[in-house]
Amino acid sequence: MRVVAKFGGTSLGSGDRINRAADSIAAAVEDGHEIAVVASAMGSMTDDLLSEITFDAEEEDRSQIVSMGERISVRMLKAALASRGIDARFLEPGSEDWPIVTDDIGEVDVEETRRRTDEVAASLGEAVPVITGFLAEGTDGSVTTLGRGGSDTTAVMLGKYMHADEVVIVTDVEGVMTGDPHVVEGARNVGEISVDELRNLSFRGAEVVAPSALSYKDGKLDVRVVHYQHGDLLSGGTSIEGEFSNLVDMRERPLACLTVAGRAIRNQPGVFQSLSAALGDSEVNIDAVASGLDTITFYVDEEDAEQAETILHREVVASDALSSVTVDAPTAVIRVTGGELPNQPGIVSEIVDPLGEAHINLHDIITSATSVALFVRWDDREETLEITQELF
Repeated sequence: MRVVAKFGGTSLGSGDRINRAADSIAAAVEDGHEIAVVASAMGSMTDDLLSEITFDAEEEDRSQIVSMGERISVRMLKAALASRGIDARFLEPGSEDWPIVTDDIGEVDVEETRRRTDEVAASLGEAVPVITGFLAEGTDGSVTTLGRGGSDTTAVMLGKYMHADEVVIVTDVEGVMTGDPHVVEGARNVGEISVDELRNLSFRGAEVVAPSALSYKDGKLDVRVVHYQHGDLLSGGTSIEGEFSNLVDMRERPLACLTVAGRAIRNQPGVFQSLSAALGDSEVNIDAVASGLDTITFYVDEEDAEQAETILHREVVASDALSSVTVDAPTAVIRVTGGELPNQPGIVSEIVDPLGEAHINLHDIITSATSVALFVRWDDREETLEITQELF
């Protein structure tokens, strides 16, 4: 099996942890697997170096300085592997066979990076490449970086371009947890999670795998997150399933839009919970929710509109915080989903502006880390779908 193993800063934070990492790599090699290693800077070295740049440094100088953490890590890991009788070599920007290249505007040069990665992959049977994460090489040979979380990006990118079977992210968590174990009791490991779920969590603060890295994951590449204390690269942790792709999809059945009004209800604890629970108890499925300071809007199947209105009206009558409920139907929803959406500044205006030019009124727009949902009149659905598909 061909595996790219990425070791985060915590997993390389001391000599003992480097020994543990080397043991796990050596065990996988001795079992006959092809292993490529990506190493982050030891501990918090990158942040420490950045904090010491208190002068007006040029970007090239900054990149050279912050690259030192990863350069030390790959040398330490290579030496630890050599002490175990494992043939290894470290790769860093400037090395003859360094794989990751950026273009004139700092974006990854996909064609050249693929070509160089193929050469590294072809030599996996000869020695274990230990590759600096986070770093890249400019067209002029300068050191560039892949941004925050760049070591994760390095690993998943190389896994994709090397046609690896799996990318293993070795970090200081057991994988994806049901909650923050430092905050909630009984948090446990999630055995599997979809790439869409994890990317949404990552954009909302979950520090498991960098969102930019997940954009490189395709359906053929397995990605797994394991704790550095686990000691086995090939089992355990959380498996990340699926892949991202740009998709424009229209819901086939019409929705009803039910809006509950009340003064400053956003600031009224428990109002949203009571309304959604009332619908759920009657098995009315909620497709989407939008809120304002004085309103909460629920989108449900049009066939459930009458039942939903009755339920919500009962809640309005029972609550001093609520004043009225209204229904608007039929409504259509067109959803744009894609792993690259959050990395495209102005993407919402690019989607919305053409609809305005076509005189299509947007009833609502709801965004998340990986999708944009457009709510329009039912009669405008086909034209909205056609315009949106042309964009992607």
